[in-house]
Amino acid sequence: MILTVTPNPALDVTYTVPHFRPHTSHRVTGIAAQAGGKGVNVARVLTALGRPARCVLPLGGPTGEAVRAELAAAGLDHAAVPIAGDTRRTVAVVDTADATMFNEPGPALSPAEWDALLAETGRHLPQASVLVLSGSLPPGAPADGYARLVTLGREFGVPVVLDADGPALLAALPARPTAIKPNAAELTSATGLPDPYDAARTLLRRGAESVLASLGPDGLLAVDAHGAWRCAPPAAVAGNPTGAGDSAVAALAAGLSGNAGWPAILPDAVALSAATVLHPRAGRFDDDAYRRLRHSLTAARLGATPPTGW
Repeated sequence: MILTVTPNPALDVTYTVPHFRPHTSHRVTGIAAQAGGKGVNVARVLTALGRPARCVLPLGGPTGEAVRAELAAAGLDHAAVPIAGDTRRTVAVVDTADATMFNEPGPALSPAEWDALLAETGRHLPQASVLVLSGSLPPGAPADGYARLVTLGREFGVPVVLDADGPALLAALPARPTAIKPNAAELTSATGLPDPYDAARTLLRRGAESVLASLGPDGLLAVDAHGAWRCAPPAAVAGNPTGAGDSAVAALAAGLSGNAGWPAILPDAVALSAATVLHPRAGRFDDDAYRRLRHSLTAARLGATPPTGW
């Protein structure tokens, strides 16, 4: 079982419009709401792939009840930690080309609520093959919140995948997560370096055991102590990119669970990410596109010093 922890979950609301334009009114042609947050998306993708997954997440208030009800209706295994605040919402406005996101900050967690989240995570770790930590830390969480969760996973001998950015990511690196998954902008923000390979190597020196970097339409770059690998889709994919990174994390977690290497993980992650862009809602993917792309992609090992500029 792959265990995901989402410290700042949400009720994801998606509005579909023909063409999004700022500073004007829009006629909404489709409305959908589902349990969200990056770890929930990861678990939803894994479940769709037939991989056992369980979500740990704090939930509170009427919105938290709506999230809990949707998780149950979707058949997603979950363990909720009660909190006093109302769970946040996110809104995605999606047209044929892209998505525009509006993310609420989320309710503040008290120290006791944060401790309860750690305790609940520890309760499920004996059954876990991989621990996935995803998304922003909620207000009130300790600055080293992810470092504590990484350490907890390590204590149970479980590989830990961390998908976070900014100070939360940097504070967790000394705890030595097995893999981190920043995008290109997050790599530059964390290191000040524009080149993804150089930035990834810097994060390895700071404590990460491996880096899986999302480069948008240029695919994925994987870097660890043994080398670097890259895989990209044959062409850019238009649609809703929300959740594409979470699908890459799902593929990474599934690969780590089966002791797969980068040549197997990268094509799966790229295919699943691209297929997610083709679906209008996060945490879901176009199954036909996924299987077609998966069989057509291969990962290339890069030389000792990849060229700058990606």
